[in-house]
Amino acid sequence: MNAKRYPVIIEQTGTGYSAYSPDVPGCVAVGDTQEETRRNFRDALAAHFEAMCEVGELIPNRTLQSTMWKARPSRPLAPR
Repeated sequence: MNAKRYPVIIEQTGTGYSAYSPDVPGCVAVGDTQEETRRNFRDALAAHFEAMCEVGELIPNRTLQSTMWKARPSRPLAPR
């Protein structure tokens, strides 16, 4: 199978970080750090796709397109 690239959303939570891809419903991962969460999601994605293949489901294509914009807020940002 050819490698595909998927956008991954990583969000800070009250206990660490969580990750998901809008193009791959049902595949999520968590971790204590962003890097750990990325690694965990990479592993979860591989396992998710393997399970999909085992039951005869097609691997989804990437549909989400994203762009990052730099913005200068008119007010101070909330602390992280």
